[in-house]
Amino acid sequence: MSHQCSHGHHHLPLTDTLLTGKEQQRLFKQLALALITMGLLVLSLIWQYLAPEQAAASNILAGIASLMVAIPVIRSAWFSLRYPDLHGVTDLLIALAMMGAWALGDLMTAATLPIIMIFGHILEERGVMGTRQAIEALSKLTHSRARRIDTDGRIEETDNQQLRPGDVVEIRTGDNVPADGVILSGYASLDVASITGESVPMEVSVGDPAYGGAINLNGLLRMRVTLTGENATLGKVIALMKDAEQAKPPVTRLLERYAGHYLILVLMIAAVTWFLTYDSQAMLAVLVAACPCALVLSAPATSMAGITVAARNGILIRNTAFLEELADVDAMIVDKTGTLTQGQLHLDQIIAANQHSDNDILSLASSLGASSSHPVSRALAQYATAASSWELRNVNEIHGIGISAMTTQGRALLGRAALFERYGVQMTSLPEYEGPVVGVGLNGVFWGWLLLTDAIRPEAAEAVQQLKSLGIEKHLLLTGDRSGAARKIAEQTGIQDFEAEALPADKLRWVQQSVADGWHPMVVGDGINDALALKAGAVGVAMGKSGADIAMASADIVLTSSDLRRLPFAIRLSRACRKTLQTNVIIGLGWTLMIIGMAALGIFGSAGALIAALLHNLSTFLVLANTGRLLNFDYVKPPAMIYTASDAE
Repeated sequence: MSHQCSHGHHHLPLTDTLLTGKEQQRLFKQLALALITMGLLVLSLIWQYLAPEQAAASNILAGIASLMVAIPVIRSAWFSLRYPDLHGVTDLLIALAMMGAWALGDLMTAATLPIIMIFGHILEERGVMGTRQAIEALSKLTHSRARRIDTDGRIEETDNQQLRPGDVVEIRTGDNVPADGVILSGYASLDVASITGESVPMEVSVGDPAYGGAINLNGLLRMRVTLTGENATLGKVIALMKDAEQAKPPVTRLLERYAGHYLILVLMIAAVTWFLTYDSQAMLAVLVAACPCALVLSAPATSMAGITVAARNGILIRNTAFLEELADVDAMIVDKTGTLTQGQLHLDQIIAANQHSDNDILSLASSLGASSSHPVSRALAQYATAASSWELRNVNEIHGIGISAMTTQGRALLGRAALFERYGVQMTSLPEYEGPVVGVGLNGVFWGWLLLTDAIRPEAAEAVQQLKSLGIEKHLLLTGDRSGAARKIAEQTGIQDFEAEALPADKLRWVQQSVADGWHPMVVGDGINDALALKAGAVGVAMGKSGADIAMASADIVLTSSDLRRLPFAIRLSRACRKTLQTNVIIGLGWTLMIIGMAALGIFGSAGALIAALLHNLSTFLVLANTGRLLNFDYVKPPAMIYTASDAE
């Protein structure tokens, strides 16, 4: 997507780096061409002043100057005719104005118009670099040196792009963490601000995860690499930002739909101006004044500023359309485990049945749990040991219900009561418990219940209260957990409504019903069973590092930090972006109409086209200056909490 009016250049897409070699070369050529043309025009004016009787020589210099800038202008206009888009309207209008000045013998205007527009383009190029700078800063973090430890214990320095999952690396004080991994030894504080937006360093020790791109502030670490390149957290962050940068805002798509009509309307106004006034300068001024650069730039500049601020604060927005959708959100539908709670479940109690020992129950449950990424399964998997592991085959995870697998002793089951009912296994009575409860069984025999507990996120109630203060009054907690646990979490967070024991299809149905009732719900979740619901809401938000890949792929927005207070911040940012965009559209449209009217009335006089060009660039500057205020919109975090690696999960 090109985010600028062309002014004598082709519409090149924004790239991964701040300015590519080709872009730098193109800008340098344009600037050099403008300066040489200006020099020739100055010589022409000096010659005309010193030797007025030698007008031919002065005109030759002005003619050469106009021809020099004519080539790129006409080339871009031809390109715009072959590949029409909104930005091409400016190319065509400037080409028409320049040819009109030629026809009138006004060589000075024919040369000066493109020069003014070139400087306007450079101004716009500088104004849309916010997202590029953010991507460039993050991209630099993906390329670093790593100290890999081989099987003999020797340390070799290599590029982090050469690392593979399973490699062991050493990270010293001041080093960038070269990839995602798990700490094997050591203790350190990591600066993760560039990835999660957290200003508080993350404390890591043995067994904790570490993100590639984080900076080791102190301590010596050894880490086993788990994810590299585009699969790592930082790689996903950069990929989402690139997608968002290249997506066109809805306002831009609307303007593009009527670009052809706009060009015809401008030509008609210019023709009417000529027939009514016979003022050639007024006609040229209308063509120049109608260049819609400020209007065209208003939406992408605002969107990119909003996306940049969001990314800086750990909020990744997949598409600019979702940045606008956030402003309309009036309801929230939220998952429980891993979203409102920390998702760090641990075993609380085992209730055995049929004389099976706790160790046998835990052994089978942990082996089954190791085959799933669900928070309950992950909690049980940590109790697995090599000595007690079961050999499983034909593992089948039934989303929202549990896991089935074959063993040498028959079918093993781990999950909710619905799973055992499906396979016709007789259970003991379900315990009265306000946390997650799962059963385990083997070969048609029920072995017992496992009771787990989870801790609510400390900021959850505050986040819900902030959302209410923003006018989002409808809140619904959807969870696959039991009614008692759902009620307890809802009461602690201030959520009025809840629906317990909801399967993925139930969650989808509730979200669809909410949309059908006229709400614009923001759906927040982190698990595989939330993927359908995330897609169905007005805006889907996935919880960053703790979220399953499919949930993040289904979401419109990803929180790289799991701090729920980012949600009200994202909505406030979206509403600020909408106000900024409205102001920009008023500036772009109102200013353009004003200049067209003044040009048509001949108010600019004999230098009408040049004055119109200068005023046109002034409107572009005003739009960029107004957009720049968004970059100061920042997340003010309440009093700092202790932030450890477990918070990231």
